[in-house]
Amino acid sequence: MLLRVIKRNFALFSRVQTVRHSNKHILTAVRAHYGTMKYLNQQEAISVDEELFNEYKFSVDQLMELAGLSCAHAIADAYSPDRSNKVLICCGPGNNGGDGLVAARHLSLMSFVPYVYYPKRTDKELFKNLQHQAESMGITVSVDCPAGEWVEAEFGLIVDALFGFSFKPPVRESFRPIMEVLQKTKLPIVSVDIPSGWDVELGPQTDCDIMPDCLISLTAPKLCAKHLVNAKHYLGGRFVPGKLEEKYAMNLPAYKGRDLFVRLS
Repeated sequence: MLLRVIKRNFALFSRVQTVRHSNKHILTAVRAHYGTMKYLNQQEAISVDEELFNEYKFSVDQLMELAGLSCAHAIADAYSPDRSNKVLICCGPGNNGGDGLVAARHLSLMSFVPYVYYPKRTDKELFKNLQHQAESMGITVSVDCPAGEWVEAEFGLIVDALFGFSFKPPVRESFRPIMEVLQKTKLPIVSVDIPSGWDVELGPQTDCDIMPDCLISLTAPKLCAKHLVNAKHYLGGRFVPGKLEEKYAMNLPAYKGRDLFVRLS
């Protein structure tokens, strides 16, 4: 009788230990999946973009629209237009600037009043169309660098869409005036994908580099995002195919419901 009880209790103990061991492995797997989101280096970011275009047949304007739309939604989540709805959006000559032009258009439909500084124009039809679309919605698109004093008095928020992940320091001479405005401003800055002037992998390189209040990483965060200090961090660009995410071991967090962004911090 006593032997039977001992055997039964031992079997029960073994099952409990097996369940605990199994649960521990499940928890470890969950943590491994969600706790190791990859931060891409510069070459990885370039390669992911190239595969989206070549392997998955996305067009530049298609990805730009999705990226800019997600940026607008993230900005609207982080900053209420009720307090100050005027937004200065600084756009560079590349795809990052195109994201800014798209974001400006969508923000204008979300109770914000965008004003775009877009100094270096391109002859590419896509960018001409983005500018035309913005201006057709009543958005000012200017080539004149705004004075710092006017920016402080006129706006409540700045969107930095000057340079993307292809950027390598130093900043070109023609962009130094607007970079000086961004460095000296007391307004919150939202950077699109990369804080302009930062090294894509190493982050800020001088004490004069801008310190954004918010970063919206697109597709996946880049290594420089690890150098954010007391900043909001969003992930946008809800278009990454599962196979591509798996290939680069991105381990991206799940987007909630219909959201176009994930708040990372």
